This record gives sequence, C-alpha cells and structure tokens, in this order.
Amino acid sequence: MMQWEKLLSLQKQGDKKKRLRIEENQTRSSFEVDYDRVIFSAAFRSLQDKTQVIPMSKTSFVHTRLTHSLEVSVVGRSLGRQVGQAVLNKHPYLQKVHGYEVNDFGAIVAAAALAHDIGNPPFGHSGEKAIGNYFKNGNGKRFRDRLSEKEYQDLIDFEGNANGFKILTESKYGVEGGLRLTFATLGAFMKYPKQSLPKRPDDHIASKKFGVFQSDADFFSLVADNLGLSRRGADKDELYARHPLAFLVEAADDICYSIIDFEDGINLGWIPEETALEFLINLVKDTIDTAKYHELTRTKDRLAYLRSLAIGTLIQEAVKVFVENEDSILDGSFSDSLLDRSRYKAQIGDILSESISKIYKNREVIDKEIAGYGILTTLLDGFTTAFENHYEGKPTHFDKLLLKSIEAPLPETATAYQYVMDCCSFVSMLTDGNALLLHQKLSGTL
Repeated sequence: MMQWEKLLSLQKQGDKKKRLRIEENQTRSSFEVDYDRVIFSAAFRSLQDKTQVIPMSKTSFVHTRLTHSLEVSVVGRSLGRQVGQAVLNKHPYLQKVHGYEVNDFGAIVAAAALAHDIGNPPFGHSGEKAIGNYFKNGNGKRFRDRLSEKEYQDLIDFEGNANGFKILTESKYGVEGGLRLTFATLGAFMKYPKQSLPKRPDDHIASKKFGVFQSDADFFSLVADNLGLSRRGADKDELYARHPLAFLVEAADDICYSIIDFEDGINLGWIPEETALEFLINLVKDTIDTAKYHELTRTKDRLAYLRSLAIGTLIQEAVKVFVENEDSILDGSFSDSLLDRSRYKAQIGDILSESISKIYKNREVIDKEIAGYGILTTLLDGFTTAFENHYEGKPTHFDKLLLKSIEAPLPETATAYQYVMDCCSFVSMLTDGNALLLHQKLSGTL
C-alpha cells in the first residue's frame, strides 16, 4: 500500500537532505514553484504553436497545446483541491504532523497537468507516429543493429509522455535535472510508469503506453522508489503502480479534450449546433437548471453554459470515483481511468464518437497530418544523417550547417542511441510553424 506522506515528496534531483513540508515557506510552496518553473520554460512556451486537434489552424477559436494545457491545469487544480480535502479529512496526520494543506494537492496536480503535453512533437499525435514510422519503416531502420532492443523500441514507439519526462528531468549541457521539479509533481506527471519494453497485454490503464525512455530509466526508478510507488511485478522491468494524483491529471485532460475539442468542432462549423446542444444536455441533464438555460436566447450562450456545467459535473464525478476507490488506488489495483468508472461514461462516449467522426477524421485534419508526416520525415532524415556523419568523423559542409542550427554544444562522444535521441528531442521541441520553416530550408524551397 502506497503512503501519502511519501507520495507528497518534496525531494528534487540533487538534494542532499530531505525536504519537509512543515519547514517550507508557507506563502509559496515547492509545489507552486513547480508550476512557475513549467510555465516559464521554453518547452512550455513552444506549445503556443503546437497542434491540439487542428494543425496550423488560422482561426483563433481553435485550441493550441498551450491553451489546452492551461485549461487542463485549471481543472486539475480543482480536482486536486477537492481530493486533497477528502484525503486530509481521512488522514488528518498529514496536516497535523507533516504540515500538508489542501492547496498542496491542488498545486501538485496543477503543475503536472500544466506539463502533461510538454513532450509532444509538432503536429499532435500524428507527430509521434511520424517519428516512430521513420525508425520502423523509413531510413531510420539503419540504426536497428546499433541499438539494444529497448532503445530501438523507444524510437519506433516514440512517446510524447516519455519525452516530457526527459524534458522535465534531463541533466544536459551543464544544467542539472531539467526543471528540478519535486518528485511528487514528477510522479503525478507520469501516467504510464513503465519502459517501452516489455509490453503488457493486460487491461490496466497504466499499461496503455510507456512513460520513460532508456536514457532516463535509472532516474525514474530513483523517483519512483523515493515516492514509494509499488511495483506490479517482481521483475525490475515491470511497471510501477501509478502515483494516485496521476489519475487526477488524466481526468483533467480527459474532461478538457472531450468537451473542449467538441466545442472547437462546433466553432469551426464541423458539428451542427443543434447536435452539440443535444449531446451536452444528455451529459448534464441531472444537474441542469432548465429555467436558467431557457433564459439564454443566443446559441453561443447556451453552449457556454452547458460546457461550463459539463466540466463542473465531470469534476465532481471524478472526485467521487477517486474518493470511493482511494484504497484500491493506493494499493495499485485500480485499473481504469476515473471517467471510465463514471456514471456518465456512455454520454462521454457519445461525445467522443461524434468528435472522432466530425473532427478527428475531417479532411482538413487528415490533410495536415499527412503534411506533418512529410515534414518530420525530412527533418529526421537530415538531422540523423548530420549527427551520424559528425560522430563518424566525416561531416559534410551541409551537415555542419545543420548542426549549427541546433544552437547547443554537442558532447565530444555519443552512442548511436544518444545522438539519435538528441535528434528526436530537437525535432520534437520545434513548433508546427518552425518545423514547416525548417523543412522549407532543407528542401530549398524557402
């Protein structure tokens, strides 16, 4: 059984002594510092020009990864505070002995939620698939014999969650520990606490993807052990149980993308307003104030009211499911997302089905995803070749020019895995617009 006093660890990479909440500055906790460090980071700022659903959209109505992340953070803070109140009521020693407050739970979830997409490459989830496809089916296959099985799996299943952990924690170019966030926030960030291999065929939500590259596995184990995350198997390679607050980060994301992506589809005219109102009313019919609703004469006002009510309803439902299942969450046996245990699962499913049909499979989205594949493939080909030639001592003049564009010193020596991951990290940090611009430069069309 995991213990809250360990799960709320204030430790940071490089700390020489244990941090205690009761000794903290009461006006600004380390968890609030985590939030500030994320929001001021270059990686977070790059999300302003990264795809949420619609790549390179020209309309201000559509969410980017940045606006989505901010909204997820707001929802996450509410979830964290409400769960925190319930946890402190049930375990009063956390406050009386250790000094933890309701706001600490909210701050941890808010910071982790703010960072939840920080590792996503350009062009949304199709960007992840484009990187994986390059190494599985494209010219990146040439590295297969130079990598271990796990290293190669990291590449062919390139995962934004693992890349996010890398960005938040990586010691590189003389900077220790990335953003140096608390271990509690790093734990809440880690939705999939496992390596790319071995793959797990079970239905546990934590097995759905992976969350740590081989380059960061040792440090992740240190974080997980400090937090007291339980293992779901005896083998060293088995995945860990999730940090309980990771369920809240996931719920905040699920709430926002299911409702807000739907709203984007309405604003773009891809989903009829009448259909949207019907779907949202079905979700909130138990809590809607019908008199207030009918007082609203404009469709956009009705939509805003229903969206707000839907988010509030799902927050309350996620908190309820968490509190009711706290024991199984703490022992690692809780295997679903919170909303999958929700009484509104069917209504959420209807909204997501409509979004898939009308938004995610829209011709404009598909066309731009195709373009994203071509752009990222060209970039990966150019930069992996430049890195490869550099470390083999035979760089061309063009390779040297490309490497100068990275604007960071290269280590004197590097394994194939290290420099290929450096290449993927560089490409994944590009915004959609910068990736397009760099592609034009490489193609000689600028």
